[in-house]
Amino acid sequence: MSTIASSSSLMTNDYANDNITTVKFLIHYQQQATVIYLPHNLTLESFYNHLCSICHLTVTDPPSFTVKWLDEALDAITMSSQRELNTAIRLYTKNGDKELHIHVFPSRPEQAGLLCPGEDPLIYRRGARRWKKLYLINGHRYQAKRFSTTAACTVCNDRLWGLGRQGYKCLDCRVLVHKRCVKLLRIVCGITPIASSPYHPKIMDSNGRHASGSSITNGQQSMSNKKPNENQQQNGTIDKIGRHRPSGASVMNARDPMTKQKMSNICEPGPLKRAQGLADLGHSPMDDPHGTNSNYIDVGGDMHGSSSGSPTISLQDFELLKVIGRGSYAKVFLAEYRPRHSRNNPNNNQPPRLYAMKVIKKSIVNDDEDIDWIQCEKNVFEKATNHPFLVGLHSCFQTPSRLFFVIEFVTGGDLMYHMQRQRKLPESSARFYAAEITVALHFLHEHGVIYRDLKLDNVLLDADGHIKLTDYGMCKEGLDFKRDERTSTFCGTPNYLAPEMLRNHDYNFSVDWWALGVLMFEMMAGRSPFEIVGSAENPDLNTEDRLFQVILEQPIRIPRSLTVKAKNVLEGFLNKDPRSRLGCR
Repeated sequence: MSTIASSSSLMTNDYANDNITTVKFLIHYQQQATVIYLPHNLTLESFYNHLCSICHLTVTDPPSFTVKWLDEALDAITMSSQRELNTAIRLYTKNGDKELHIHVFPSRPEQAGLLCPGEDPLIYRRGARRWKKLYLINGHRYQAKRFSTTAACTVCNDRLWGLGRQGYKCLDCRVLVHKRCVKLLRIVCGITPIASSPYHPKIMDSNGRHASGSSITNGQQSMSNKKPNENQQQNGTIDKIGRHRPSGASVMNARDPMTKQKMSNICEPGPLKRAQGLADLGHSPMDDPHGTNSNYIDVGGDMHGSSSGSPTISLQDFELLKVIGRGSYAKVFLAEYRPRHSRNNPNNNQPPRLYAMKVIKKSIVNDDEDIDWIQCEKNVFEKATNHPFLVGLHSCFQTPSRLFFVIEFVTGGDLMYHMQRQRKLPESSARFYAAEITVALHFLHEHGVIYRDLKLDNVLLDADGHIKLTDYGMCKEGLDFKRDERTSTFCGTPNYLAPEMLRNHDYNFSVDWWALGVLMFEMMAGRSPFEIVGSAENPDLNTEDRLFQVILEQPIRIPRSLTVKAKNVLEGFLNKDPRSRLGCR
C-alpha cells in the first residue's frame, strides 16, 4: 500500500512538488510505501520519529529497527548517523532525483554487514511491485475510486462519473471529491462519516430554462436527467461505442497521466466490488448465469461489416478451433465467426472468417488498477481498428467468468519465427518493415499512446507481407506529446528497455524509438546489441542487473558489414540521451 503524506506545516501548494527546502522521501516498510515531504535540514532524531509514526514502531535508544537508503548504484546503505542522512540528502539534491528511497526493517541484523531478518535484496529492484495508493491530505485517507452509482463531489457538487477512477473517497469519513478538487477541501477529517449530498441534475427545456421556468445564469451548462450510459445499455446489450461515451483519450485525460504506477501483490477485493468495476468497462457481469448470453461491444468500422441493427454478438457466434497462444493471464484461440442468424440461411455464401479470440479470466482482475489495464488495452484496440499496420478489434463480450476480445487473425507468423529461420534480413527488408513500424508507432503517439512492448514477438506478418503490431497490454494512454507529458512505470521486455527507464526517470514516447533501434539492429545484424550478456561463462555476468548495466554504460558497436546509412539510423535510434534520439527531436 502506498501512502502520500505531508505534515500540516507543509500543506501548501508545494505539497506535491519538490523545491530547494524540502526532500521527498519514499519510505518502504513491509507491504506499505509512504511518500512524505520533510525539510532538507532534517535531524536524524526527527527523521526517526517520523519513521516510527509512519511504520508504527517504538522509539528506543538505540533504535530497535534498521534504516537503509539507496545510493546512485541502488546499493542499500545503513543510515545510523547524522552524517549518513546528510550525505543521502546531498546526493538526492545533486543528482536531481525524484525521491530518496528509504527501507525500514523492524529488527536489526545479527552482525554488521549481514541482511536484516526478512530482508530480500530483490526488494531494491525499482518497479518490481505495483503499490496500492492512499493519499493522506488534511487528515483524510483518500483512495482513488470509480463510481458506478450516482454521486456528487463535496466541493463543487458536480457529478462523479465516467470510466477510470474519477475521484477520491475518504476511507474514514467517506467524503467524495474530484481529483481536481481534493486540495480545495479544507474540512479536516473527523472520522465521523459525512453524508454526501445526492446528485440532482438540472433539467432544461429547449429554450435553455429550468423546468421550473427560471433561466440559466451564464456559465452553467445544460444537463439532462438521463444518465450518460442510459442509451448504451438496453436489453442486455451495449450500443455503438462513441454514441454517449467519452473517447479513450478523454477518458484517460480525466486521470493524472503522471500517476506513478508501481507493481505489487495485492489482496483480492470482494466479488461485488470487482463486478462493479468490470461493469464500467461497458459490461454487466451479472447477466446470464449460464454464460450463454453475453454482452457485446461493436467498435464499428469495416472489419466485420456489422450495422447498428445487427444482432448481438456472443460466444455462440464463434466456433473455437484451437489454442494458438497462452500467457500468464490470458489464452488465445483461433475462432471461426459463424453468426447464428446466418447458419441456416441457404443464401449465405460468405466464406468463413477467422479471428483470434483473447480470453481473460475475471478471477485475475483483482482491483481497480487491473481493470484500468484491461480498459486501456481495449481502448487501444479500438483506436487501432482498420489501421493497416495495427491489429484491430472486431468485438468484445463477456460471460460471468471471462472477458473476450475478438481481434484480427494475422496468418504470417511473427518476426521472431522468421528471424530464427533466416538469422538476419537484408537491409532492404529491414528498411521496409521498419518504415511500417514507424507509421504504426507514429499513429499511436499521435493518439497519446506509448506502446512500450516493441519486440520481434509482437511484430506479425500478414498474407501480403506487411507488418501488424499486436499485444497492447503494456500500453500507456492519455499522454499529450505536444505538452511533453510523461509517465514512470517500469515495464517491458528487459532487452528492449530504454536507458531513461532504467535510470528511473520519467519518460515519454522516446522509449518506443529506442526499442525500434534495438529491433532494427536485431533484424540487420542477426543478434541483439547486448548479446554479450548471456554468453559469459561466469553466471554473475549473465544476470538481468548486468544486462541493465550494459545498456546504461557500454557503447553499442555497429557491425562493419552494414552500410553507412544503416549505421547512421541505428546510432540515431540507439542514442542513450532521449533528447537527442532519432524520432524524439
